[in-house]
Amino acid sequence: MEDNKIRVGITQGDINGVGYEVILKTFADPVMLELCTPIIYGSPKVAAYHRKSLDLPTNFSIVNSASEAVPNRLSVVNCTDDEVKVEFSKPDVEAGKAALGALEKAIEEYKEGMIDVIVTAPINKHTIQSEEFAFPGHTEYIEQKLGDGEKALMILMKDDFRVALVTGHIPVKEIAGSITKELIQEKLKIFNRSLKQDFAISAPRIAVLSLNPHAGDGGLLGTEEQEIIIPAINEMAAKGMLCYGPYPADGLWAQITLPILMVSWPCITTRAGTVQGIGYGRGRELYCRLAGDTHFACSWHGLRYCRERNRL
Repeated sequence: MEDNKIRVGITQGDINGVGYEVILKTFADPVMLELCTPIIYGSPKVAAYHRKSLDLPTNFSIVNSASEAVPNRLSVVNCTDDEVKVEFSKPDVEAGKAALGALEKAIEEYKEGMIDVIVTAPINKHTIQSEEFAFPGHTEYIEQKLGDGEKALMILMKDDFRVALVTGHIPVKEIAGSITKELIQEKLKIFNRSLKQDFAISAPRIAVLSLNPHAGDGGLLGTEEQEIIIPAINEMAAKGMLCYGPYPADGLWAQITLPILMVSWPCITTRAGTVQGIGYGRGRELYCRLAGDTHFACSWHGLRYCRERNRL
């Protein structure tokens, strides 16, 4: 029988971190194997070490590539030096190399069509830095490798609540200077298309939030709303997009009915709690949609993934 389940490639992340714990606990539940065919990019030896330390019943098969993975079974593609040492919670350059090796292998097989989704376990952003990885996070790396020159959009979501971000991994002091009319419009276009294609919303309505408190209070608390954000919204609305605002980011969260485009993102309070930056918390999802085909990255129970095919 043909396997129609989505094939999920999961990178191990930092081997000294929480990645394997989350992965192995997730697939200890047999129901998860009914939903997808999971393939871990990492090390069978490291996976077994974590499994023993956590006293988990999760079983897995060792394969050479995702093409050998079978349904209803967790598989591991070995792409890590077997001599690498696991030291829980310890930052280590070798652990960073192992994280990058897994990510590179997953992207390689994703491009070859062996997997439909890349889920990335958390990395240590300091130990992974190298000539091959000079990025502030997964998002920018995936954007370069899979975006074909297009830009990414991060979307934090839970259930039917979705928040897209205009700015990404930049210091708070640089946010205001990074906001332009063109950038807002670019993100609105990607978000609008994603809501239609990825979430099956035929006529999405998007609320654009302000940069300044109280939406600038008519210029008393900042002029970005009058000079940049409102013109960007008006131009997109004139082209037929259902976008509105700017609404005060500090007062809109009590009653949310629209998808949200955040102009800034240092701290976002949602129904699920407070998300600072890219949250790896349970129940929070982070999507990264590229402007070309359907690519996005998502945090899921502490993981993120990137997919290309409309199969979710």
